[in-house]
Amino acid sequence: MARVDAGHALSIVARTLDGAIALHQRVRALDLSRVALAAEAMASALAAGRKVLTFGNGGSAADAQHLTTELVGRFQKDRAGFAAVALTADTSLLTSLSNDYGFERVFARQIEALGQPGDVAFAISTSGTSPNVVAALTAAKARGLRTIALTGRDGGDAGRIAEIHVNVPDDCTARVQEVHTTLIHAICEIIEAD
Repeated sequence: MARVDAGHALSIVARTLDGAIALHQRVRALDLSRVALAAEAMASALAAGRKVLTFGNGGSAADAQHLTTELVGRFQKDRAGFAAVALTADTSLLTSLSNDYGFERVFARQIEALGQPGDVAFAISTSGTSPNVVAALTAAKARGLRTIALTGRDGGDAGRIAEIHVNVPDDCTARVQEVHTTLIHAICEIIEAD
């Protein structure tokens, strides 16, 4: 393994933190009403006995599972579990659907099987252009689900399709994911406060 230059490593850490702080501050200065709308849509659906279906690719898949964990388990206070399913978590199902229907349909097929009118489809995509995320949002709208997209960049097709679009307008995937985590935590806190 190569030796790590301590001075260079510290400058990377400082630059990373500075970038994360700067993007958080930029997003803080935006209209945050869509974050509140997303939380309200989810809280209303959950209170009505509906469920939240989360999905995304790569780091966004991990974020989808994180959100589901906070809903089914707990965020900051003990309460009854909320009905939520991460469409990214079942590897047997993911590989079967990808093999049989193509990766573009991996989330849409699950939405078609599990989604009911009044449920919430919560898409996470740092680009907003992932074909399987866009296909799932399209399927969700067709089935009468409420749709939320948490995106980066300009939001892409996912942002344009979703009923509620929460956008972190930056091109750096890592920084966008960091703000996504913060916004997910804010949404969970709002839901738990209801």
